[in-house]
Amino acid sequence: MKKILKVVMALGLIFALTACGGKNTANSSNGEGEKGESKKIEKLTVQFVPSRDPEQIVTQTEPLKNILKDKLKEKGYEVGDVDISVGTNYETTGEALSAGSVDVGFIPGGTYVLYSDGCEALLTATRKALSVESDNPKEWNDKKPTKQLDDNMASFYRGLIIAGPSEKGKELAQKVNNGEKLTWDDLNSAKWSVMGSSSSAGYIYPYLWLEKNYNKGITDLANVVQADSYASSAARLASGQVDIIIGYGDLRLDYADKWQSEFARSASIWDETNVIGVTDKIYNDTISVSKKSEIMTDDFKNALAQSFIEIAQTEEGKQIISIYNHEGYEKAEDKNYDGEREAQKLLKDAKN
Repeated sequence: MKKILKVVMALGLIFALTACGGKNTANSSNGEGEKGESKKIEKLTVQFVPSRDPEQIVTQTEPLKNILKDKLKEKGYEVGDVDISVGTNYETTGEALSAGSVDVGFIPGGTYVLYSDGCEALLTATRKALSVESDNPKEWNDKKPTKQLDDNMASFYRGLIIAGPSEKGKELAQKVNNGEKLTWDDLNSAKWSVMGSSSSAGYIYPYLWLEKNYNKGITDLANVVQADSYASSAARLASGQVDIIIGYGDLRLDYADKWQSEFARSASIWDETNVIGVTDKIYNDTISVSKKSEIMTDDFKNALAQSFIEIAQTEEGKQIISIYNHEGYEKAEDKNYDGEREAQKLLKDAKN
């Protein structure tokens, strides 16, 4: 009887050890496996806003797919496919994040604030500071061309109102460079190109600049067209279709070559454009994640954030994120965008 009991106990121990061993070697397919297990994610969707030429964004960010997969694998996540796309406008990306149809979005602060009920700011971008930091447009013109400072990072930037080579553009620039204040009639008689209404530099802050200086807004201007990207906005300025564009400081750095090679101008962008207005400081872009995404657990968000931080520290990673003039990333704090919330509140009040 004792021998039989020993055999039964031995068999029970073997089964128990086998069962435990099975748990340690199993893979988790839902991302909630025990520590040490491989967590599998079938697909990760990433979308960029079209602040640069969409085709250029797609081409330059293509290497991100494999680099991101490799970094996440180091942190215990096996991602089957990384899908990268560009939204048709800023609002499209914000709406996709809110709906959960996109997991990760590279979006400006204004878009994040507008859609923050449906998305969470994971990281804030850092950028190279510029050689000019002033709210005086004449100073930007006196110190042309603007340069990036390699040894100085900035957590904010300015929105610029830029006049082009059209007769009206030259007229406005001459007044500013002579130290004269532009009138509302000066601005209202010009043709403007703006971005979507959630764009910080391409709409919100220039709107507030008009409100502050003229008690008017973009919606009060007589001639306004909305661009689908800064590239198309710059092209319109070069062709004379518009007299004024608005955007981030200093977008001319990104279009200096195209100004002559693709936009067929004979002189440089620095010779043919002038700043006629400067907005308040704008906090940098975000990498935001959808609150409705089923894969966005706290653990995966931490792994994703650390992966992007590490990618930005590599040479290949720096090349990828330079599409947005990003230099690196730091953990985002929602309170840092309270100024953006106040700006949008003022904008909403101004429209009512």
